[in-house]
Amino acid sequence: MTTSKRIYLCLAHMGGREMDFIREAFDTNWVVPLGPNVNGFEEDLKRFCGDESKEVVALSAGTAAVHLALLACGVGPGDEVMVQSFTFCASSHPVTYLGATPVFVDSEADSWNMDPELLDRAIADRIEKTGRKPKAIVPVYLYGMPARIDEIVAVGEKYGIPVIEDAAEGFGSRFDGRVCGTFGRYGVLSFNGNKMITTSGGGALICPGPEAKNEIMFYATQARESYPYYQHERIGYNYRMSNICAGIGRGQMLVLEDHIAHHRHVQALYRELLSDVDGVTLHENPSPHYDSNFWLCTVTLSPTLKVKGHDKAYATAVSGAVGGAAGVTHAAADTHTDCEPNANVEAMRVFLDAAGIESRPLWKPMHRQPVYASNPAYVNGVSESLFKVGLCLPSGPMVSDDDVRYIVDSIKAAIDAD
Repeated sequence: MTTSKRIYLCLAHMGGREMDFIREAFDTNWVVPLGPNVNGFEEDLKRFCGDESKEVVALSAGTAAVHLALLACGVGPGDEVMVQSFTFCASSHPVTYLGATPVFVDSEADSWNMDPELLDRAIADRIEKTGRKPKAIVPVYLYGMPARIDEIVAVGEKYGIPVIEDAAEGFGSRFDGRVCGTFGRYGVLSFNGNKMITTSGGGALICPGPEAKNEIMFYATQARESYPYYQHERIGYNYRMSNICAGIGRGQMLVLEDHIAHHRHVQALYRELLSDVDGVTLHENPSPHYDSNFWLCTVTLSPTLKVKGHDKAYATAVSGAVGGAAGVTHAAADTHTDCEPNANVEAMRVFLDAAGIESRPLWKPMHRQPVYASNPAYVNGVSESLFKVGLCLPSGPMVSDDDVRYIVDSIKAAIDAD
C-alpha cells in the first residue's frame, strides 16, 4: 500500500453534536467565558470522573490548570515542587511562573512515569538539604500510561505534600479501575487539538470539592473582590474557558468512549503487526492494574537495528518544530545536542516523514533541558535511556487500520536487513 495523504500523530475528530452546542451558544449570545455550555461541560466531566466529591473547572489550557493547582497548593517564590522529569515542559514551566523551583524526579522502567521510591528518597534529601518540605508533587501520565499513582499518593501522604496529577495525556486512562486525575488533591486535563477529546484548545482542573472549585474560579477570573467596582487584592488570571469552546467539549464528550476504544484498537493492531519485527518493542500496560488510553502508541528501537540512513542522521538541520503545533521556533545553531535520540531513531523519523507519516521522539527529560540545567534532579538513567531509543507513532481517531498497516510496512522497509 502507498498513500498520498499525510498521517498525523493525533488529529481532532468532530463526531458528536459539537455544532448543535455551538449554534446554541451563538443563538443565545453566550459567547463569553460563562454560560450553559461551560456549566454543562463541567458537569459532563464530573460525571465521567465517577467521584461525586470532585468538582471540575473548565479553563483555557491544561497549562493554566497546572498553574492554578500549584497556586492553590500554596506554591510561591522560593518553594520547591517535585516534578516528573520525563514529560512535556507544561508540567514544569508553571512552577517557574510562580517563582518556585522544579526538582526533577526520574521514571521507573515499567510505566515510564515517576519512580515512587526515588521520589521518597528525593523528598527526604530536599528536607535535609533545605530544611523545608516541597510544596507539591506533580506526576505525569506519559502518553496516557497510568503511573504507580497509589504509591506516589502514599509518599505524598507520608510527608504531608499534596499531589497534582498531570493527566493531560491520560484523559480516560484508569489505574485499578479508577479514573486518572482523581487520586491526588488536583487533577489536570487538556483538550488541546491533539488530545483524546478537544475543545480546539483548553483544559480543566479536577478539584477536591466546591470550596476548592470556588477558589480556582476566583483566580481564573482575575481575582475580583465583591465590590460594585473592580477591586483587586490578589493577582488573578484570565483562564476561564469560553462558552463556545465548552460547546465543542460537550459534543466531544458524546464520542469520548469511541475515541478511547479506537486508540486501544490501534494499539492492539500495532501489537499484532509488530509482533514479528525484531528490535521494535511496543510499550504496553505493565500489568492488569494499568488501563492506558494509549493517547500515543510508542515503540523503542533496539540499538542493534540498522535503519536505512542512520549514517546520515542529523546531517541536515530541522526547519521548525517536529511533531508540534503551529508556532515560532528558533533555528538550531547545530544539528546535535549532548542528549539526543540515537541515529536509528532519527533515521526512522526521517524515513517515515518521507513516507508521509508523522512520528516524533519521546519527550526529552526536563533535567536535560538547558533551561533547567541548574535545577536539582534525582535520576536513575531510565528517562535518558528511553529518550535515546523511543519513538511515537500515529494513533489518533483519524488513523485507520490501513494507515497502521502502511506505517508498519514502512517501519519494516526502513530496517536494513543486512
